[in-house]
Amino acid sequence: MIEIFTDGASSGNPGPGGYGVVLRAGQHYKELAEGFRKTTNNRMELLAVIKGLEALKSLNQTVTIYSDSKYVVDAIEKRWVHGWLQKGFKDKKNKDLWLRYLEVSKLHQIRFVWVKGHAGHPENERCDRLAVAASQQRELLIDTVFEVENSKLG
Repeated sequence: MIEIFTDGASSGNPGPGGYGVVLRAGQHYKELAEGFRKTTNNRMELLAVIKGLEALKSLNQTVTIYSDSKYVVDAIEKRWVHGWLQKGFKDKKNKDLWLRYLEVSKLHQIRFVWVKGHAGHPENERCDRLAVAASQQRELLIDTVFEVENSKLG
């Protein structure tokens, strides 16, 4: 069984942001993190889940994902995202990431567990530190879809 712990961070919403991921399977342990110059917390929460799943090397894994994002956990566990998909994501944000999640989620057997953020959960706290540190790097990536979509609004 594989465990994926995730967290996203954004300083300002939108603002500089990042995600942190801890993957654990038996004795195997891996950390992932990236920072972006302009994004939102929800995008980073969802991207953390996606990046964790995309890092898996074998198909059809049993995966438990731990997230402190009610946005992500509820959208998936309560199947809201499937309704959004049927309606073409009308008036919903982060369509690009939700479509990416839906594709990668087909490859595994996934269960989500919501954890309370900033409550001393060791892996969640580690992911938070990774996400914040990634968001504060000097060289930040560009969340292209977010920046293009939001440049149209302004």
